[in-house]
Parts: sequence; C-alpha cells; structure tokens
Amino acid sequence: MYLPICFVSFLLCALPTKALDAVDSSTNLRPRRPLPIPSEQDANLQPQKPGLSTTEEYHFVKRAHPANRPGINYNPDGSSFVWLQDDVYEGRNFFDSFDFFAFRDPTEGHVNYVNKSDAFAKRLAYVTDDNKVVMKTDSWTKLPLGTYRDSVRINTKKTYTTGLFIIDMDKAPWGCAVWPAFWSTGFNWPTEGEIDVLEGVHDNEHNQIAWHTTSGCEYDPAASFSGQIPNDNGVNRTNCDHAANSNAGCNVVEWSRASYGPYFEAQGGGVIAMKWDENDISIWSFFRAAIPRDIITGTPNPSLWGLPSARLLNTKCNISQMFAKHTVIFDITLCGAWAGNSYATTNCPGTCDQRLTEPSNFINSSWSINYLKTYKKVVLAGNLTQVNHGQPQSVISTLIATTITLLLTVSSLLALVL
Repeated sequence: MYLPICFVSFLLCALPTKALDAVDSSTNLRPRRPLPIPSEQDANLQPQKPGLSTTEEYHFVKRAHPANRPGINYNPDGSSFVWLQDDVYEGRNFFDSFDFFAFRDPTEGHVNYVNKSDAFAKRLAYVTDDNKVVMKTDSWTKLPLGTYRDSVRINTKKTYTTGLFIIDMDKAPWGCAVWPAFWSTGFNWPTEGEIDVLEGVHDNEHNQIAWHTTSGCEYDPAASFSGQIPNDNGVNRTNCDHAANSNAGCNVVEWSRASYGPYFEAQGGGVIAMKWDENDISIWSFFRAAIPRDIITGTPNPSLWGLPSARLLNTKCNISQMFAKHTVIFDITLCGAWAGNSYATTNCPGTCDQRLTEPSNFINSSWSINYLKTYKKVVLAGNLTQVNHGQPQSVISTLIATTITLLLTVSSLLALVL
C-alpha cells in the first residue's frame, strides 16, 4: 500500500521529513497546567459569538468541499506541500502505542491514575467489538468522602515535532467535577511547549484551546480564526508565557455550544484537527454531519476547511523554537487545580469532594474514540504558481496536483482494504 506514496515522492522529488524517535517513559512528563480561578464575572470563560442561531452555527461548520479540487497546500512563500499519513492509532492496536501514566496527578486532581494492567482489569480502558476505543473514570464504586476515584491518563510512546493530527470521536468526558483534556507537550516542559486541543470542565459547552511556552511567544489577535480570546480583568489572554498570569497561557474559546460537553456528544461527536508547522498551529472542529470529505478519504487538505477555531501564528511566536518533541495525551482528572477551584462558580450541586462519592455522577466521564491519525508535511519540489486562493495556474500544475490526489486516494483505499 506504500507504492503510490513512494511513487509521488520519487516523481516530484519530495523532501521527506526526518523520522522521529520514540520514547519509553512518561514518568517525568509535566502535567497540563492549572488555569486561574475564574471570577464571578467570567466564571465559565465561555463567551459566544453574538447573533448566531443554532441553524447558523450548523451552516457555518458545514462548509462546501469541492470534489475536484486537488489536495495541494501552499506555504506563505508559495512553495507547495501535501500531508502524507504517518501513524494510525485505532482499534485493537490502539493501546500498544501508548504508555499509561500511573502516578500522582500533578494538577492536584482527586484521581488515582491506574497502570495498564489495572486499567484493563477494571474496564477503565478497553476496545469494543466495533473497534471503538474507550477510556473512562470509575462510575460504579461508591466512595467514602475524601477518597480519590480511579481514572486513566495515557500518552503516545512516539514524539512529534510538527504534523497534522486528526481525531475522530463519538464522545469526550464531561460533567460536574470532570476535567478532561486531549493535548500534547514535551518531556522538557515548558521549554518544548504545550498545546491544549480539547479541554473543559463541569457543565461548560465551549471547548477552550490553549498554548503554554517559555517567554517570547504571543498570540496574534489579528490572525483569522472563529473563536474568542478570553480575558482576565479586562486583559486578553494573548501571552503564552507560562510564567505570566498564573500560567494561564494564550487561550481561544470556541464559539459553538457543541464543541464540548453534552451537545458535542448528542450530535454524534465529530472530528478535531490540529495542524502544526513552522507557519502556525491551527485547530478546527467539525460536527459529525460536517466532516470534510478529504478527511474521510484520508487525503486531508486544511486549506479547504475555512477558518480554524484558533490559530497561533508565527508573527509573534517562533513556533519552531517554542514547540518540539511532543507526546500526545488523553486524560480525565477530577476536581483539582481548575475543576476543584472553579466548582463553586458553577451550577453543580454540593462540593467537588461530595460529588466524587457517588459513582452515577460519572457515567458521562468517558472517551469513545474511532481513531487518531497523524500526517507529516512533505514539501514538493518547485513552486506551483497559485491564483484564486491556491488553485494551480498552469495546466501542467493542475495535472500534477490531480495525479497526486488520485494516488493519495488510491493509497488510502488500499490502506482500508489491507
């Protein structure tokens, strides 16, 4: 199944990216940071774009994706590239490529992160008969007050420096006291940066995206994106420096009510994509009914996806210096530095510790993942002159681009068959 991809690389003198080294342990992995305790005024930190009805939200994300447009992307300097499939995490083999983090939660969560054997024995991690990957919090054991609840945190054995990461999931954890995240970071935090792709707490309905770095990286609000930048006491969160503003990082909140929580699950989940290269780190969210065709066929082309929810540009942040060697992480923590400290500002009953005692409170604290796919950026030899938002200008360029798309599609179909 690798023949078409190899042929494309040979034909166009593609420059393959360097292989990435695997890592063996996550014991020194720095956790996702706690966020500042919100004030009453911005307790939920979940602003919404004004004047958008539910119907308008749907049409905003259900963008047109022309079937005949080639899968070529372009850098700002006009050079062309494609995203070629790198790794696939799915089904029965999903957990083979992950390490289980079985240590005290450094974000002060009230959880016992279990090791791999305990996770499978206790049915906190498993794969269903229809190949859905499930990770969850214990939702069947009644606990005395002050006792921590069993949960799961995993990270990829492989590390990544740049790439396109696409996750398809039916549900993500949510509920009072619940604090889940899908994120990535380096083992040398904060030097290698952190990217929070999906994160929320309690009964929030809006995903919060964040970056954390050393000093010298700022979010450029002039970038084109659809989310909103939250603020603390009138100051926008655009400084990504971990040492500033209680390590809040630079944040963007998605405007859609279905980007996190019960509405995300109710409409069948969806796809989240994170593109990370030297130009920017951008994140898109797609409802189940609006997943782009090029993602479904395995030939992703972010240039067709419209505005991302958030985009960290290299205009005020040297991405190549600030982010490197990331492991990809899933976790579910409870209470802790964010969820615990913000609990009193929500509509959740009682206290966070009281919430932990009753197992039925955590029936929604579960991941259900169809796949996580990674792609690497392969630059094509020479420039294809572009006009009209990236359409190849010459007939020859169009033929080359179409040939690449055809071969990538064939490769994707072969991968599905084999």
